[in-house]
Amino acid sequence: MANQDKKKDPNQQAPEIALRLLARREHSRFELTMKLRQRRVDARVIEDVLDDFEDKGWLSDDRFAEVFVRQRMDAGYGPLKILADLQQRGINRVPSELDVVLDSQWVARAVQLRDRRFGLGDVSGDWSERQRQGGFLARRGFSGDQVEQALGKVRVSEE
Repeated sequence: MANQDKKKDPNQQAPEIALRLLARREHSRFELTMKLRQRRVDARVIEDVLDDFEDKGWLSDDRFAEVFVRQRMDAGYGPLKILADLQQRGINRVPSELDVVLDSQWVARAVQLRDRRFGLGDVSGDWSERQRQGGFLARRGFSGDQVEQALGKVRVSEE
């Protein structure tokens, strides 16, 4: 029986494959399209299956973007990295979840990330350390202004 399943036409298995992928985690339409193409499913079949899934509410780019943004923010990524990652996954707009976060909140997240990774010591006189910490925050997707503000925060010692 298992051998017969493996020999089935990928076009007939497309709905089952797509549903299994969606059961694991949310996917964007673009991601599912690419994964089904890798399994040699015809483009017309992919479009029909994904249209059907959208009509049933099983596939939603808006829901994917919402979940993705929340997960990436919780993981300590900044807005630039999150937007770039969304674009790679076929989402070419700014989700509302990302749009409502104020710049001051991004700075606070960058400060928190810096504190957790390096501590909040004064780096104003140590250019190599400033560059190291700033590069880390920039690679995490924070803007230059957000990085500068985060590097300016110093923990005040309690005496």
